[in-house]
Amino acid sequence: MTSRLFALRRTLVLASLALVAAAPLVPVARPLGAQSAPEIFAVRYGALANFPVSSLIAGADTSRRLDVALTVWVIKPGDGRIVLVDAGFYREKFMTRWKPVDYQKPSDAIRVLGIAPEQVTDIIVSHVHWDHADGIDLFPNATVWIQRDEYEHHVGEGGVSLDRAADALDAAMLHTLRQAGRVKLVNGDAQEIMPGIRVYTGGKHTFASQYAGVITARGTVVLASDNAYLYENLDSRTPIAQTLDRVSNLAAQQRMLELAGTTGVVVPGHDPAVFTRFPAAGKGAVRIR
Repeated sequence: MTSRLFALRRTLVLASLALVAAAPLVPVARPLGAQSAPEIFAVRYGALANFPVSSLIAGADTSRRLDVALTVWVIKPGDGRIVLVDAGFYREKFMTRWKPVDYQKPSDAIRVLGIAPEQVTDIIVSHVHWDHADGIDLFPNATVWIQRDEYEHHVGEGGVSLDRAADALDAAMLHTLRQAGRVKLVNGDAQEIMPGIRVYTGGKHTFASQYAGVITARGTVVLASDNAYLYENLDSRTPIAQTLDRVSNLAAQQRMLELAGTTGVVVPGHDPAVFTRFPAAGKGAVRIR
């Protein structure tokens, strides 16, 4: 009896080993490494000289001035996409009114990274203001991601602008792109719109302005856009001057810092210091790390 049991156990062990040997190899999940990590860049396409800081930071001294950076952000997620956060502006009416210095079209500015405007696959639009949405149609193949509430609050039937936040030409342009199937309306907060990229609401710069969080090997990079204009907003816990709800804006800034944690970073929307805090990636561009 003992010898039979031993033989049976031996047979079962050998059979189990055979099954393991025949099983297909399953790849082991690995942490996000350098080769698969997204690349993130800030690209400056101009500046607004001598801009009042009191229009950026609530309660700031009205005599303070700053040459604010006009910026678009480029994300290369590593899957073949090229994603912009915001698209800048180019129409002559804005050039005439705001007189930017050291200006080039955003579609030309990104060429420093070896990117042609036709290669941009996606644009995350933080909000409808002219200096963030006007340049969308410079990128003819891009899908546009904007909050549904932002779009529907500011852009009406037929592409009419519903308030001063959205320029009439930009509202019409967004409508045309939506009719062409190129606008994706995002339904609310903390939505992952593509792998590793999530958008958040609550900044209340406009009705439903959004900001982006990008997961990297080191931590989350938060691209705040106008929901936090300057590092000073974040460092002093001061709301932006142009918000519909200061309490909500402060809460959003705190959330940005929490999302970034100790290993990530929060990148404000118009601070020229961004271009000295990070390593250069070409003229007017830095790599966000």
